[in-house]
Amino acid sequence: MMYIHNYKITLISLVFIFFGCSDKEKSKAELTKETVNETPSQVLITQEQFDQLQMEIGGLEEKSFSKKISVNGMIDVPPENRAVVNATMGGYIKTTPYLIGDQVKKGQILVTLENPEYISLQQNYLEVHEQLAYLKAEYERHKIMQAEQITSQKNFLKAESDYRSAVAKHEGLKKQLGMLNIVPANVEAGNIASTVTITAPITGSITKVNVSKGTYVSPATSILEIIDNDHIHLELSVFEKDIMKISKGQPIEFSIPEASKNTFNAKVHLVGTSIDENRTIKVHGHLEDESKVNFLTGMFVEANIITDSTSAIALPDSAIIEVDGTPFVLQFDKKLDNTYYFNQKEVKIKESYNGYTRIENALDFEKESNFLTKGVYNLLGD
Repeated sequence: MMYIHNYKITLISLVFIFFGCSDKEKSKAELTKETVNETPSQVLITQEQFDQLQMEIGGLEEKSFSKKISVNGMIDVPPENRAVVNATMGGYIKTTPYLIGDQVKKGQILVTLENPEYISLQQNYLEVHEQLAYLKAEYERHKIMQAEQITSQKNFLKAESDYRSAVAKHEGLKKQLGMLNIVPANVEAGNIASTVTITAPITGSITKVNVSKGTYVSPATSILEIIDNDHIHLELSVFEKDIMKISKGQPIEFSIPEASKNTFNAKVHLVGTSIDENRTIKVHGHLEDESKVNFLTGMFVEANIITDSTSAIALPDSAIIEVDGTPFVLQFDKKLDNTYYFNQKEVKIKESYNGYTRIENALDFEKESNFLTKGVYNLLGD
């Protein structure tokens, strides 16, 4: 909505606005003859001015106006789309070829670690693996002898215990090797590795790199962070006083003020059931078409959650200007020869939505009334 400061259109204003651009050669006296009229609230526009300023005339329209709740939030991803990479067993970083922003696929090697403990672990596994065959044979032998009452129950139980303990230890060491991405079959073949690799748990982009070559990392150390932006959502904070108005499926209009002037659409998917310390509730929104956007996790969001809508008579925002705080429009009166006649009419307005303003006193105008809907500011603005 545009603003001007003087309600009455003075003669000198009409002179400069209506004819300053179109005919600089004319004198002020000549311009006075063409622009003066008997009604102070009437505005005259020539066809040349109308075309030059690309003005438009339109009527009252019935539009939908929404009741909305304004909230803030951020772009986020589901927990399964975010991964922090750690080492199962401590070690020194030998290679770390990736940088922030690099794309990686699930299972791709991210870093290489080395530690003498890896060798000891493989040695222990190999020793237990070699003993397992002997202990199993001893257990089977004592089992037969015990059935034939050739050996004592004590000897049989000891053989059984030794064998089962070895099996448990073997399986435990085998699982540890698997967690370090060491293939047990290679160790069984005598191939003991001095380094281990850590692979990507998900496909996505690297957003954090917390280590460098030679750094010692423990299992508690965060080495890398990966985020998969294939499925992003809105994480909005709604104040406690408004939460009862929010329900699943309601439309959301949002923007990224720091990155774009465009407005995007989403829908309420989940409404939180607990209140945060700042007396807000989390509302989870799904974007309507993720493939057409390129948002980044953590972007700040300004959003409106549409809770209801009503129909009302409206005019385009561009048809309304305010003078000393009073909104008015230019109602089309008539056209004589090449001149348009408009009358200034005060209007009562309410909310604006999607480029249209609700007219509260629409009944003061006839249904067939037309108005200058484009070019009002160019005509009367400062």
